[in-house]
Amino acid sequence: MTDSSIKIAKWMTWIGWLIFLALLTLFFNKQIESIQNPNQDVTKNATLTSSTPVKLRRNRDGHYVANGLINGEEVVFIIDTGASDVSIPIAIAKKLNLEKGAPVRYQTANGSVTGYRTTLNTVQLGNIELRDVRGGINPGMKNKHVLLGMTFLKQLEFTQRGNELTLRTYN
Repeated sequence: MTDSSIKIAKWMTWIGWLIFLALLTLFFNKQIESIQNPNQDVTKNATLTSSTPVKLRRNRDGHYVANGLINGEEVVFIIDTGASDVSIPIAIAKKLNLEKGAPVRYQTANGSVTGYRTTLNTVQLGNIELRDVRGGINPGMKNKHVLLGMTFLKQLEFTQRGNELTLRTYN
């Protein structure tokens, strides 16, 4: 082998390792994401004409996290019976082009914060889609999750058994 072919072989080995590490990173990121949100396909697999209940699995931190839609745009919800409204971080509200309405004070775990009322045309979780849901734009929220609060949940019947939460519309 010549010096140039040895150098090429070394570069090819390095490139191979880099590709392997990139693929490994993608694989483990997906695994971590599925642990944090075991309900990623709840909306993708929904049949809007179905009255089948939505079943959510609890994540390892004890929360119910699920993908859903607000005004047709994908978001990640945390089910929060302690939240009065559907509470939306300001960054997500901007992405969804939500209009800031009247200012309102929210009492959160991190203290009092001024947010803004808004109306969500549609909120969808699995096959459950509700219209004209009151929401709140919360500038104090820095995470990437929407709190799915009681303005949505009060319109549903929900039951928790073990690590599963079942949501259904009233019949």
